[in-house]
Amino acid sequence: MAKLYFNYSTMNAGKTTVLLQASHNYVERGMATMLMTAALDDRAGAGRIASRIGLTAAAETFGPDDDLFARVERRMRAGPLHCVLVDEAQFLSEEQVWQLARAADDLGVPVMAYGLRTDFRGALFPGSAALLAIADNLREVRTICWCGAKATMVVRLDPAGAVAEEGDQIAIGDDIYVSLCRKHWRARRLDP
Repeated sequence: MAKLYFNYSTMNAGKTTVLLQASHNYVERGMATMLMTAALDDRAGAGRIASRIGLTAAAETFGPDDDLFARVERRMRAGPLHCVLVDEAQFLSEEQVWQLARAADDLGVPVMAYGLRTDFRGALFPGSAALLAIADNLREVRTICWCGAKATMVVRLDPAGAVAEEGDQIAIGDDIYVSLCRKHWRARRLDP
């Protein structure tokens, strides 16, 4: 039975690297994968997934109104598909998470979603909340705070480099977030 997996963490933990490695493992064994990423995240270019260590791959993009079950089903009609890998899964809607669950359940294809659990305010993203609720398998990709403890939270920096307390839930950028342990997130303490 295929499953829906959610691999989550803070920024800079290596989620995308793990996703690209998983896809490579499938492809290396002659199996086909379908890579998807959020259309609104075009840091690597439209339709590209890129890790901070330099790994990249082409991917289909999804927007808030896309029916992901239909897209996976259409892809499967074109030829064998062994795994669906979704980057930036926090940007999925609750409905899209259920569509991916249906792809695993009804089409028999494993779906591995990778994304952030919470935003800079400590609130769940809608896609992450749905994945935490219904995924068959949850896996935390770990990273560390500057103090050496496990980082579970992230702060957003404003243009002056101070910790932002307000703002939209979504702001795309690698250099505007700092991963911290909960203690230092609560204190808004960026370094020793």
